[in-house]
Amino acid sequence: MSQRAPIGIFDSGVGGLSVARDIRKLLPLEDILYYADSAYCPYGDKDPKIIQQREKKIGQFLVSQGAKIIVVACNTATSTGLEDLRGLLNVPVIGMEPGVKPAVAATRNGKIGVLATCVTIAGDRFATLVKRYAENTEVITQPCPGLVELIECGKLAAPETEQKLRSFLQPVLDQGADTIVLGCTHYPFLRPMIERLAGPGISIIDTGQAVARQVNRVLNEHNLTITDGFLGSEQFYTSGSQAAVREVIQSLWLRNNISVTALPLI
Repeated sequence: MSQRAPIGIFDSGVGGLSVARDIRKLLPLEDILYYADSAYCPYGDKDPKIIQQREKKIGQFLVSQGAKIIVVACNTATSTGLEDLRGLLNVPVIGMEPGVKPAVAATRNGKIGVLATCVTIAGDRFATLVKRYAENTEVITQPCPGLVELIECGKLAAPETEQKLRSFLQPVLDQGADTIVLGCTHYPFLRPMIERLAGPGISIIDTGQAVARQVNRVLNEHNLTITDGFLGSEQFYTSGSQAAVREVIQSLWLRNNISVTALPLI
């Protein structure tokens, strides 16, 4: 496979752009293909079988477009179908997991909070993660229904977003958590608001940078990293509204010349 082949990234919507952003910073020469499955967003309230079907379709599409590696930039999709996707595709597949391990290392009082979707929190993968790294730590889980939808609409600073976020965050803080894990790739886009609401002394953990480093390691292992040339490009796809998704991607990617192709993959 050519080093010039792109990195394929997908999520239920635009949340995975937080991971793509970290990959872009670390690997500025790489081309990126990003698929936002906006018509099926959020994954967090979907039947796992539906999520698995979407993962397979999107993964196969990205590989058909030449992707040399696939990043499942979604904690929910990772928890429901990562291993099946690895068995299906003939390229490396990297997933997400909530940053329980670094949170355990960061906590000072032994209490961490995890903000995530219902599917992620209920999944076997999360349970295994907690058992492996947090047996001696109190893990306070908080599902956040409705938060992804607000981020998908670009309402990063809206009063309704703050109200909803406060309702999820406050119970975790009231139980004494001094470290908060952002267990959904959408949530880093609310980090400034989360830090303000949580107040000083609360550590915020997300794993975008760690995933970017893992992508770099895997590409190096397969001799697929681009080492010289021009800055990489981005191509965005969505199963949703081209105009609506393009507007939000532009605001999150901080660029106006964004190309978005509507491709439902039904």
